[in-house]
Amino acid sequence: MKILYFGWVKSKIGIGGETIDLPPDVKIVSDLITFLCSRGPSHESALGNISQIRVAVDQEIGTVDTPISKAEEVALFPPMTGG
Repeated sequence: MKILYFGWVKSKIGIGGETIDLPPDVKIVSDLITFLCSRGPSHESALGNISQIRVAVDQEIGTVDTPISKAEEVALFPPMTGG
């Protein structure tokens, strides 16, 4: 699965994205975030506070409960602000 990072999430992790093979128990976005946090301190720093993460699954805005088992791409980014 392709994982994309934007904003300060990208800055903290140090890459704009990665392609990973997910374990079979990763079925929804919150499972994915927990799995990614286990990959190292930069992922934990960026994604550890799940309430500060927004998500798009296959370019559709989702939530931490959005299923990802059939998804090709998940984007993780900070909350957006208007101006």
